[in-house]
Amino acid sequence: MAQIELIAPTLFGLEALTAKEVRDLGYETISVEDGRVTFRGDEYAICRANLWLRTAERVLVKLGEFEATTYDELFEKTKALPWFDWIPEDAEFPVKGYSLKSKLFSVPDCQSIIKKAVVEKLKQKYNQTWFEEKGPRYQIQFSLFKDKATLMIDTSGEGLHKRGYRENANEAPLRETLAAAMVMLSVWKPGKAFIDPFCGSGTIPIEAALIGANIAPGLEREFVSQNWDRVPKDLWWKARKEAHEQIKNNADFHIYGSDIDPKAAALSKENASLAGVEEYITIKQLPVAEIQSQEEYGCIICNPPYGERLGEIKEIEKLYRQMGQVFKKFDTWSYYILTSHEKFEDHFGKKADKKRKLYNGMLKCDLYQYFGPKPPKTSAELRMQNAENLTIL
Repeated sequence: MAQIELIAPTLFGLEALTAKEVRDLGYETISVEDGRVTFRGDEYAICRANLWLRTAERVLVKLGEFEATTYDELFEKTKALPWFDWIPEDAEFPVKGYSLKSKLFSVPDCQSIIKKAVVEKLKQKYNQTWFEEKGPRYQIQFSLFKDKATLMIDTSGEGLHKRGYRENANEAPLRETLAAAMVMLSVWKPGKAFIDPFCGSGTIPIEAALIGANIAPGLEREFVSQNWDRVPKDLWWKARKEAHEQIKNNADFHIYGSDIDPKAAALSKENASLAGVEEYITIKQLPVAEIQSQEEYGCIICNPPYGERLGEIKEIEKLYRQMGQVFKKFDTWSYYILTSHEKFEDHFGKKADKKRKLYNGMLKCDLYQYFGPKPPKTSAELRMQNAENLTIL
Protein backbone atom coordinates (compact mmCIF):
# COMPACT_ATOMS: atom_id res chain seq x y z
CA MET A 1 0.00 0.00 0.00
CA ALA A 2 1.16 3.51 -0.83
CA GLN A 3 2.27 5.94 1.85
CA ILE A 4 -0.24 8.73 2.42
CA GLU A 5 0.06 12.01 4.29
CA LEU A 6 -2.70 12.19 6.91
CA ILE A 7 -3.74 15.08 9.13
CA ALA A 8 -5.31 14.75 12.58
CA PRO A 9 -6.90 18.07 13.60
CA THR A 10 -7.02 18.66 17.36
CA LEU A 11 -8.38 21.11 19.88
CA PHE A 12 -5.72 23.72 20.66
CA GLY A 13 -3.43 22.48 23.40
CA LEU A 14 -3.79 18.77 22.61
CA GLU A 15 -1.35 18.55 19.69
CA ALA A 16 1.47 16.88 21.66
CA LEU A 17 -0.92 14.27 23.07
CA THR A 18 -2.29 13.44 19.63
CA ALA A 19 1.25 13.21 18.21
CA LYS A 20 2.15 10.71 20.94
CA GLU A 21 -0.97 8.67 20.14
CA VAL A 22 0.02 8.60 16.48
CA ARG A 23 3.54 7.42 17.34
CA ASP A 24 2.14 4.80 19.74
CA LEU A 25 0.16 3.40 16.80
CA GLY A 26 3.48 3.02 14.98
CA TYR A 27 3.24 5.93 12.52
CA GLU A 28 5.76 8.67 11.77
CA THR A 29 4.76 12.23 12.61
CA ILE A 30 5.82 14.73 9.96
CA SER A 31 4.84 17.93 11.75
CA VAL A 32 3.05 19.10 14.90
CA GLU A 33 1.46 22.54 14.46
CA ASP A 34 -1.27 24.55 16.16
CA GLY A 35 -4.45 22.50 15.89
CA ARG A 36 -3.09 19.69 13.71
CA VAL A 37 -0.71 16.74 13.58
CA THR A 38 0.50 15.55 10.17
CA PHE A 39 1.70 11.97 9.88
CA ARG A 40 2.51 9.30 7.33
CA GLY A 41 0.61 6.03 6.96
CA ASP A 42 -1.28 3.87 4.49
CA GLU A 43 -4.92 2.87 3.95
CA TYR A 44 -4.77 0.62 7.03
CA ALA A 45 -3.58 3.64 9.03
CA ILE A 46 -6.83 5.40 8.10
CA CYS A 47 -8.78 2.59 9.75
CA ARG A 48 -6.60 2.34 12.84
CA ALA A 49 -6.31 6.09 13.40
CA ASN A 50 -10.08 6.54 13.22
CA LEU A 51 -10.65 3.69 15.66
CA TRP A 52 -7.91 4.52 18.17
CA LEU A 53 -7.16 8.26 18.35
CA ARG A 54 -8.71 9.54 21.57
CA THR A 55 -7.72 13.22 21.34
CA ALA A 56 -7.97 13.95 17.58
CA GLU A 57 -11.09 15.48 16.02
CA ARG A 58 -10.85 13.82 12.59
CA VAL A 59 -8.52 11.96 10.24
CA LEU A 60 -7.99 13.76 6.92
CA VAL A 61 -6.16 12.69 3.76
CA LYS A 62 -3.85 15.49 2.64
CA LEU A 63 -4.11 15.95 -1.13
CA GLY A 64 -1.73 18.88 -1.41
CA GLU A 65 -0.43 22.16 -0.07
CA PHE A 66 0.62 25.30 -1.98
CA GLU A 67 0.79 29.10 -1.96
CA ALA A 68 -2.27 30.84 -3.42
CA THR A 69 -2.76 34.61 -3.58
CA THR A 70 -5.14 34.76 -6.58
CA TYR A 71 -8.22 32.79 -7.53
CA ASP A 72 -6.55 31.69 -10.77
CA GLU A 73 -3.66 30.29 -8.76
CA LEU A 74 -6.06 28.51 -6.39
CA PHE A 75 -7.96 27.00 -9.33
CA GLU A 76 -4.95 25.78 -11.32
CA LYS A 77 -3.06 24.34 -8.34
CA THR A 78 -6.19 22.62 -7.01
CA LYS A 79 -6.91 21.16 -10.44
CA ALA A 80 -3.36 19.78 -10.62
CA LEU A 81 -3.90 17.53 -7.58
CA PRO A 82 -4.68 13.78 -8.04
CA TRP A 83 -8.35 13.91 -7.03
CA PHE A 84 -9.26 10.84 -9.08
CA ASP A 85 -6.90 8.74 -6.94
CA TRP A 86 -9.57 9.05 -4.27
CA ILE A 87 -12.86 10.31 -5.68
CA PRO A 88 -14.82 7.86 -7.87
CA GLU A 89 -17.19 8.81 -10.67
CA ASP A 90 -20.40 8.57 -8.59
CA ALA A 91 -19.05 10.30 -5.47
CA GLU A 92 -20.63 13.15 -3.55
CA PHE A 93 -17.87 15.72 -2.96
CA PRO A 94 -18.98 18.91 -1.18
CA VAL A 95 -16.41 21.54 -0.21
CA LYS A 96 -15.98 23.43 3.06
CA GLY A 97 -13.16 25.23 4.82
CA TYR A 98 -11.84 28.46 6.26
CA SER A 99 -9.52 31.36 5.47
CA LEU A 100 -7.37 33.24 8.00
CA LYS A 101 -4.84 36.03 7.35
CA SER A 102 -4.97 35.35 3.59
CA LYS A 103 -5.55 37.49 0.51
CA LEU A 104 -8.25 35.04 -0.56
CA PHE A 105 -10.49 35.82 2.41
CA SER A 106 -13.91 35.01 0.92
CA VAL A 107 -14.74 31.45 2.01
CA PRO A 108 -17.76 31.08 -0.37
CA ASP A 109 -15.60 32.17 -3.33
CA CYS A 110 -12.84 29.72 -2.33
CA GLN A 111 -15.42 26.93 -2.01
CA SER A 112 -16.75 27.67 -5.48
CA ILE A 113 -13.29 27.83 -7.09
CA ILE A 114 -12.11 24.58 -5.45
CA LYS A 115 -15.31 22.76 -6.40
CA LYS A 116 -14.99 23.92 -10.02
CA ALA A 117 -11.33 22.84 -10.16
CA VAL A 118 -12.09 19.35 -8.80
CA VAL A 119 -14.98 18.94 -11.27
CA GLU A 120 -12.72 19.89 -14.17
CA LYS A 121 -10.09 17.37 -13.03
CA LEU A 122 -12.65 14.59 -12.71
CA LYS A 123 -14.14 15.43 -16.12
CA GLN A 124 -10.76 14.67 -17.68
CA LYS A 125 -10.60 11.28 -15.96
CA TYR A 126 -14.18 10.07 -16.33
CA ASN A 127 -15.16 11.77 -19.64
CA GLN A 128 -18.27 13.19 -17.97
CA THR A 129 -19.82 16.63 -18.34
CA TRP A 130 -22.03 16.27 -15.25
CA PHE A 131 -21.68 14.44 -11.92
CA GLU A 132 -24.87 13.42 -10.12
CA GLU A 133 -23.03 12.93 -6.79
CA LYS A 134 -25.30 10.16 -5.48
CA GLY A 135 -22.57 7.82 -4.26
CA PRO A 136 -20.31 7.69 -1.18
CA ARG A 137 -19.41 11.01 0.46
CA TYR A 138 -15.94 12.49 0.06
CA GLN A 139 -16.02 15.72 2.04
CA ILE A 140 -13.34 18.06 0.69
CA GLN A 141 -11.86 20.40 3.28
CA PHE A 142 -9.55 23.34 2.72
CA SER A 143 -7.64 25.69 4.96
CA LEU A 144 -6.12 28.96 3.85
CA PHE A 145 -3.71 30.37 6.40
CA LYS A 146 -1.29 33.16 5.55
CA ASP A 147 -1.86 32.46 1.83
CA LYS A 148 -0.97 28.77 2.18
CA ALA A 149 -3.74 26.46 0.97
CA THR A 150 -4.07 22.90 2.27
CA LEU A 151 -6.53 20.58 0.49
CA MET A 152 -7.84 17.49 2.28
CA ILE A 153 -10.54 14.80 2.23
CA ASP A 154 -12.27 13.82 5.46
CA THR A 155 -12.16 10.07 6.22
CA SER A 156 -14.13 10.23 9.48
CA GLY A 157 -17.56 11.69 8.75
CA GLU A 158 -18.87 12.80 12.11
CA GLY A 159 -16.14 14.15 14.39
CA LEU A 160 -14.14 11.59 16.34
CA HIS A 161 -15.40 13.07 19.60
CA LYS A 162 -18.75 11.49 18.75
CA ARG A 163 -18.02 8.03 20.14
CA GLY A 164 -21.63 6.89 19.93
CA TYR A 165 -22.34 6.47 23.64
CA ARG A 166 -23.65 9.94 24.39
CA GLU A 167 -27.06 10.03 22.71
CA ASN A 168 -28.16 12.48 25.39
CA ALA A 169 -26.09 15.08 27.22
CA ASN A 170 -26.52 17.66 29.95
CA GLU A 171 -26.64 21.40 29.29
CA ALA A 172 -22.90 22.03 28.89
CA PRO A 173 -21.27 18.73 27.89
CA LEU A 174 -17.51 18.34 27.85
CA ARG A 175 -16.20 17.14 24.50
CA GLU A 176 -15.11 13.51 24.69
CA THR A 177 -11.69 14.22 23.14
CA LEU A 178 -10.97 16.82 25.84
CA ALA A 179 -12.17 14.49 28.61
CA ALA A 180 -9.83 11.77 27.33
CA ALA A 181 -6.98 14.30 27.24
CA MET A 182 -7.59 15.29 30.86
CA VAL A 183 -7.30 11.64 31.92
CA MET A 184 -4.19 11.11 29.79
CA LEU A 185 -2.54 14.23 31.26
CA SER A 186 -3.12 12.97 34.80
CA VAL A 187 -1.11 10.43 36.81
CA TRP A 188 -4.10 8.07 36.97
CA LYS A 189 -3.55 4.46 36.05
CA PRO A 190 -5.96 1.50 36.29
CA GLY A 191 -6.00 0.28 39.87
CA LYS A 192 -5.63 3.77 41.31
CA ALA A 193 -8.69 5.41 42.92
CA PHE A 194 -10.55 7.88 40.70
CA ILE A 195 -13.33 10.37 41.49
CA ASP A 196 -15.17 12.88 39.32
CA PRO A 197 -17.45 14.90 41.65
CA PHE A 198 -19.03 16.89 38.78
CA CYS A 199 -19.64 14.04 36.34
CA GLY A 200 -22.48 15.68 34.36
CA SER A 201 -23.30 13.23 31.56
CA GLY A 202 -20.42 10.95 32.61
CA THR A 203 -17.89 11.87 29.95
CA ILE A 204 -14.73 11.91 32.09
CA PRO A 205 -15.47 8.63 33.95
CA ILE A 206 -16.44 6.93 30.67
CA GLU A 207 -13.32 8.08 28.84
CA ALA A 208 -11.20 6.93 31.80
CA ALA A 209 -12.87 3.52 31.71
CA LEU A 210 -12.27 3.20 27.96
CA ILE A 211 -8.59 4.00 28.56
CA GLY A 212 -8.34 1.66 31.56
CA ALA A 213 -9.83 -1.28 29.63
CA ASN A 214 -7.90 -0.34 26.45
CA ILE A 215 -11.11 -0.06 24.43
CA ALA A 216 -10.67 1.81 21.13
CA PRO A 217 -12.94 4.88 21.36
CA GLY A 218 -14.25 4.47 17.81
CA LEU A 219 -15.00 0.76 18.07
CA GLU A 220 -18.79 1.09 18.24
CA ARG A 221 -19.31 3.73 15.53
CA GLU A 222 -19.17 4.00 11.75
CA PHE A 223 -16.87 6.11 9.55
CA VAL A 224 -17.58 7.60 6.15
CA SER A 225 -14.49 5.99 4.56
CA GLN A 226 -15.91 2.53 5.26
CA ASN A 227 -17.81 3.09 1.99
CA TRP A 228 -14.74 4.00 -0.05
CA ASP A 229 -13.21 1.71 -2.65
CA ARG A 230 -9.74 3.04 -1.76
CA VAL A 231 -10.05 1.68 1.80
CA PRO A 232 -11.13 -1.97 1.36
CA LYS A 233 -13.65 -3.45 3.79
CA ASP A 234 -11.22 -6.21 4.77
CA LEU A 235 -8.88 -3.54 6.21
CA TRP A 236 -11.69 -2.25 8.41
CA TRP A 237 -12.48 -5.81 9.50
CA LYS A 238 -8.81 -6.41 10.30
CA ALA A 239 -8.52 -3.14 12.28
CA ARG A 240 -11.68 -3.85 14.30
CA LYS A 241 -10.52 -7.41 14.99
CA GLU A 242 -7.20 -6.06 16.26
CA ALA A 243 -9.01 -3.56 18.49
CA HIS A 244 -11.30 -6.24 19.95
CA GLU A 245 -8.30 -8.47 20.70
CA GLN A 246 -6.56 -5.66 22.61
CA ILE A 247 -9.41 -5.05 25.05
CA LYS A 248 -8.41 -5.88 28.62
CA ASN A 249 -11.51 -7.87 29.56
CA ASN A 250 -10.17 -8.67 33.03
CA ALA A 251 -9.06 -5.14 33.86
CA ASP A 252 -9.17 -4.50 37.60
CA PHE A 253 -10.12 -0.90 38.41
CA HIS A 254 -13.09 1.15 39.48
CA ILE A 255 -14.12 4.74 38.86
CA TYR A 256 -16.50 6.86 40.93
CA GLY A 257 -18.56 9.73 39.61
CA SER A 258 -21.08 11.95 41.32
CA ASP A 259 -23.24 14.97 40.63
CA ILE A 260 -25.59 17.04 42.74
CA ASP A 261 -28.19 16.88 39.92
CA PRO A 262 -30.18 13.61 39.98
CA LYS A 263 -30.87 13.88 36.22
CA ALA A 264 -27.15 14.17 35.50
CA ALA A 265 -26.38 11.14 37.68
CA ALA A 266 -29.05 9.09 35.90
CA LEU A 267 -27.72 10.25 32.51
CA SER A 268 -24.17 9.25 33.45
CA LYS A 269 -25.32 5.73 34.32
CA GLU A 270 -27.21 5.48 31.03
CA ASN A 271 -24.23 6.66 28.97
CA ALA A 272 -21.83 4.31 30.80
CA SER A 273 -24.12 1.45 29.85
CA LEU A 274 -24.23 2.59 26.21
CA ALA A 275 -20.42 2.74 26.21
CA GLY A 276 -20.22 -0.80 27.60
CA VAL A 277 -18.17 0.25 30.64
CA GLU A 278 -20.83 0.26 33.37
CA GLU A 279 -19.01 -2.54 35.23
CA TYR A 280 -16.10 -0.15 35.90
CA ILE A 281 -18.12 2.88 37.01
CA THR A 282 -20.25 3.73 40.04
CA ILE A 283 -22.33 6.91 39.83
CA LYS A 284 -24.09 8.56 42.76
CA GLN A 285 -26.15 11.67 43.31
CA LEU A 286 -24.04 13.66 45.77
CA PRO A 287 -23.00 17.26 46.42
CA VAL A 288 -19.26 17.79 46.24
CA ALA A 289 -19.15 18.30 50.03
CA GLU A 290 -20.06 14.64 50.58
CA ILE A 291 -17.48 12.90 48.39
CA GLN A 292 -15.19 10.53 50.28
CA SER A 293 -12.88 7.56 49.81
CA GLN A 294 -11.08 5.01 51.95
CA GLU A 295 -8.18 4.95 49.48
CA GLU A 296 -5.03 6.74 50.58
CA TYR A 297 -3.91 7.63 47.04
CA GLY A 298 -5.95 8.52 43.98
CA CYS A 299 -6.97 11.15 41.43
CA ILE A 300 -9.80 13.65 41.28
CA ILE A 301 -10.39 14.74 37.68
CA CYS A 302 -13.26 17.13 37.10
CA ASN A 303 -14.87 19.85 35.01
CA PRO A 304 -16.84 21.97 37.51
CA PRO A 305 -19.22 24.75 36.42
CA TYR A 306 -17.48 27.88 35.10
CA GLY A 307 -20.14 30.50 35.82
CA GLU A 308 -20.25 31.84 32.27
CA ARG A 309 -23.78 33.22 32.65
CA LEU A 310 -24.38 36.65 34.15
CA GLY A 311 -25.26 36.39 37.82
CA GLU A 312 -23.61 32.99 38.37
CA ILE A 313 -20.09 34.18 39.19
CA LYS A 314 -20.57 34.67 42.95
CA GLU A 315 -22.24 31.28 43.26
CA ILE A 316 -19.44 29.59 41.32
CA GLU A 317 -16.75 31.29 43.37
CA LYS A 318 -18.46 30.02 46.51
CA LEU A 319 -18.41 26.52 44.99
CA TYR A 320 -14.66 26.81 44.30
CA ARG A 321 -14.02 27.81 47.91
CA GLN A 322 -16.04 24.80 49.04
CA MET A 323 -14.01 22.56 46.71
CA GLY A 324 -10.82 23.87 48.30
CA GLN A 325 -12.04 22.84 51.74
CA VAL A 326 -13.36 19.44 50.62
CA PHE A 327 -10.25 18.52 48.63
CA LYS A 328 -8.07 19.10 51.72
CA LYS A 329 -9.39 15.71 52.91
CA PHE A 330 -7.62 14.20 49.90
CA ASP A 331 -4.20 15.59 50.78
CA THR A 332 -2.34 12.55 49.39
CA TRP A 333 -4.33 12.58 46.15
CA SER A 334 -3.65 14.40 42.88
CA TYR A 335 -6.36 16.52 41.34
CA TYR A 336 -6.96 18.02 37.93
CA ILE A 337 -9.55 20.76 37.54
CA LEU A 338 -10.64 22.38 34.27
CA THR A 339 -12.20 25.84 34.36
CA SER A 340 -12.24 29.10 32.44
CA HIS A 341 -12.35 31.17 35.65
CA GLU A 342 -9.09 33.13 35.71
CA LYS A 343 -9.13 33.58 39.50
CA PHE A 344 -9.83 29.93 40.30
CA GLU A 345 -6.70 29.47 42.46
CA ASP A 346 -7.61 32.48 44.60
CA HIS A 347 -10.99 30.98 45.50
CA PHE A 348 -9.78 27.38 45.70
CA GLY A 349 -7.17 28.55 48.19
CA LYS A 350 -4.15 26.83 46.69
CA LYS A 351 -1.83 27.55 43.80
CA ALA A 352 -1.61 24.79 41.21
CA ASP A 353 1.65 22.90 40.77
CA LYS A 354 1.16 23.28 37.03
CA LYS A 355 -1.31 24.91 34.64
CA ARG A 356 -2.02 23.91 31.06
CA LYS A 357 -4.00 26.04 28.62
CA LEU A 358 -6.73 24.07 26.87
CA TYR A 359 -9.84 24.94 24.87
CA ASN A 360 -13.31 23.61 25.66
CA GLY A 361 -14.80 24.30 22.24
CA MET A 362 -13.91 27.97 21.63
CA LEU A 363 -13.66 28.73 25.34
CA LYS A 364 -10.14 29.21 26.70
CA CYS A 365 -9.66 27.22 29.91
CA ASP A 366 -6.85 26.14 32.20
CA LEU A 367 -6.26 22.65 33.54
CA TYR A 368 -5.11 23.24 37.12
CA GLN A 369 -2.89 20.33 38.16
CA TYR A 370 -2.17 19.52 41.81
CA PHE A 371 0.27 16.67 42.39
CA GLY A 372 0.00 14.48 45.45
CA PRO A 373 2.91 12.41 46.82
CA LYS A 374 3.88 9.28 44.93
CA PRO A 375 2.44 6.14 46.54
CA PRO A 376 4.98 3.52 47.70
CA LYS A 377 5.69 0.77 45.20
CA THR A 378 3.68 -2.42 45.55
CA SER A 379 5.37 -5.78 46.07
CA ALA A 380 4.69 -6.69 42.46
CA GLU A 381 6.25 -3.43 41.22
CA LEU A 382 9.32 -3.95 43.41
CA ARG A 383 9.74 -7.52 42.10
CA MET A 384 9.47 -6.23 38.52
CA GLN A 385 12.00 -3.47 39.19
CA ASN A 386 14.44 -5.96 40.78
CA ALA A 387 14.04 -8.28 37.80
CA GLU A 388 14.80 -5.40 35.41
CA ASN A 389 17.90 -4.45 37.43
CA LEU A 390 19.15 -8.03 37.30
CA THR A 391 18.58 -8.09 33.54
CA ILE A 392 20.61 -4.88 33.14
CA LEU A 393 23.45 -6.29 35.29
